[in-house]
Amino acid sequence: MGLLPVSGAALRADDRVREAARGIGARYGVDYTDDEAVAALLTERRRSLEREQRRPATYLGLLTLMAGMFLPFGIPLSPVLDAHLFAVLGTAGGLTVVGAALLVHARVQWKHALRNGPLAGYREVLGVARAHGIPLAHIPPWLEGRTNGGGGTGAAPIPTYPPVEPAPEAPAETETAPSPSVTVPAPVPVPVPPKPWAVSYYEQTADAGGWHDEVGCLLVLAGAGGVTWAVTVGTGVGFAALLLVPAAIWIWLAGRRQGREKEELREEALKYVKELQAAQAAGARVPELSPQLRALLDDHH
Repeated sequence: MGLLPVSGAALRADDRVREAARGIGARYGVDYTDDEAVAALLTERRRSLEREQRRPATYLGLLTLMAGMFLPFGIPLSPVLDAHLFAVLGTAGGLTVVGAALLVHARVQWKHALRNGPLAGYREVLGVARAHGIPLAHIPPWLEGRTNGGGGTGAAPIPTYPPVEPAPEAPAETETAPSPSVTVPAPVPVPVPPKPWAVSYYEQTADAGGWHDEVGCLLVLAGAGGVTWAVTVGTGVGFAALLLVPAAIWIWLAGRRQGREKEELREEALKYVKELQAAQAAGARVPELSPQLRALLDDHH
């Protein structure tokens, strides 16, 4: 079971959220407080949406649209097409319209599958949980109709509800109150695994780097250009550009070392995410992940 946006234990911990989730689930025939049922639902619906995007109408529409758009460019290259100019332009226009219509139809079908059914109910539950102050650990981009790493609200965002005040605490029992005959121990909350230092460092450095290859190539080109200029003009000053080549090699080696370090940190971050998954399955309330961990989780899946 992967990391869910919120665990069933967290939904059941608040009586108001539990009742709302069960009421929404009754409309869609899904128990949204059951982690296994929700995991199975998300897995099945994600595959169904991927199949919607791979329907033949999508590829046919794309090919037809490309044929309609590029057909006019062949007119100057073919005397046969040039001799039937108006017929070719009409055909190109018809292909463009048909291709666009097929793509729009496929998009509408995909949106309908995304916005309706049990997924719509689950987004309602997530909106209710967020309104009651329950953190959502991670919302898969596809659940909102977003691409991995893409921003924006998506085609089906989580609904936003007004924040709800915390539930009042039960009044403490007085000394004169009769003690119950059977004492029911309070449930012990499952602890969330502490974040290791390596994971925190990964979050700080995940978006850094990535420039070593480009700078190294520029230095090598600059060195080659300096040598070419020296040979062409006949001056020895340009040979000093050869010093840029060792600098480029040093930068490449530094980039490679940084890449190895980031890969090791990435493995530690993945290990931490798996620990969070296990803790959530045991009933822990997992906090919202950082953008770097969310992106890592999206890429890993």
